[in-house]
Amino acid sequence: MANSELIQIIRTEIGANGPISFARFMELALYHPVRGYYASGRANIGRRGDFFTNVSVGSLFGKLLAVQFAEIWEKLGRPDDFRIIEQGAHDGVFAADSLSALRQFAGDCFAATSYCIVEPFPIWRERQQKNLREFGEKIAWVGSVDEIAPFVGIHFSNELFDSLPVHLIVSSGVANGATVWNERLVSLEQGLSVCAPSGVELRCPGAPFAFTNANVSRSGLQLDHLGFFPAGFETEVNLAAPKLMNEIATKLSRGLILAIDYGFPRTEFYSLHRSQGSLQLRTKQKKVSSPFQQIGLADISAHVEWTSLAEAAQSSGARPIGFTDQHHFLTGIISKFFPDAAFDASEKRALQTLLHPEMLGRNFQALAIGKDFHEKLAGFQFGRDPKAALGIKDEEGEEVGRSGWNPQS
Repeated sequence: MANSELIQIIRTEIGANGPISFARFMELALYHPVRGYYASGRANIGRRGDFFTNVSVGSLFGKLLAVQFAEIWEKLGRPDDFRIIEQGAHDGVFAADSLSALRQFAGDCFAATSYCIVEPFPIWRERQQKNLREFGEKIAWVGSVDEIAPFVGIHFSNELFDSLPVHLIVSSGVANGATVWNERLVSLEQGLSVCAPSGVELRCPGAPFAFTNANVSRSGLQLDHLGFFPAGFETEVNLAAPKLMNEIATKLSRGLILAIDYGFPRTEFYSLHRSQGSLQLRTKQKKVSSPFQQIGLADISAHVEWTSLAEAAQSSGARPIGFTDQHHFLTGIISKFFPDAAFDASEKRALQTLLHPEMLGRNFQALAIGKDFHEKLAGFQFGRDPKAALGIKDEEGEEVGRSGWNPQS
């Protein structure tokens, strides 16, 4: 089953212009302004939804982040106009949880705070307004980052960057001292459908699209920095995520960008043992085998390549000040602000989900990008040096770590 109207929209574009990148297909499937998975309001989170995230455990996640927000406010010098910008806010429950906790635990910070949600889709804005009605004029909405005025404060996101469109690439081997990359494009189905990103031919009755390969030069992707990879190695390249990070960093006058998501630094993201990439599709907590099934009805995501995000922020004068897994991030917050807290039974269950390495604790990471902000935060007290962890170039321009393999070995 799929959204037939959306399928026809995609078919029409391919029919008119030829095969499209998977990034364009993903953009239409998720963000078409009427029929897309997110734009239509079909995206559901939680145990009964399509996927499970930090906010699904209850209000504790918002409570822990709220005290981290308050510490940032303190270290910024307690500004009178402290802005929290949230992007990817879904139904607004995190915003409600964090504002309620700020009001309870940090009244002065709450009084100075205004909360802005970046939300392009009316259906989600309506749901957010319903869940945030008690906070009245503290809440504002904009349709895009472009509409944000330069601000002092925090840009926060939870599982935003993993949902941005990715290009799919596959190596055909090494020639003339470089990996020869092809890009997987989406074309109209003709006979046998190649439904899996891995290139395995699968017969998908009624599948409307198929993958086809094209030389990567067609799309202008720059991939030489990735290193050498054997034939058949597949992965993703996300151009939208660094672009968005740069746009956010440009708007931030002073403060922090705090992103929580799942992914890897570049050297791990493009390591040989991850030869099938990270693209995943889910609906109703079940994996979907092909992106050409459940079009417009399933979530599509890929792991975040964190190093590129940090580098994109640096071009706007921002710097990584913290990077660690969620277990250590939340443990740092708890140890400083709730060392003797008597969490109730439901909060203890939530903590287990948030912190356990086999649940969300190790799969998720937190990245903090500071602009005119160099203070150590509670959430990163147990983390490594962020530049070393991310493989960011040092003062001499030497890159820490490198992807790929040695074709001579």
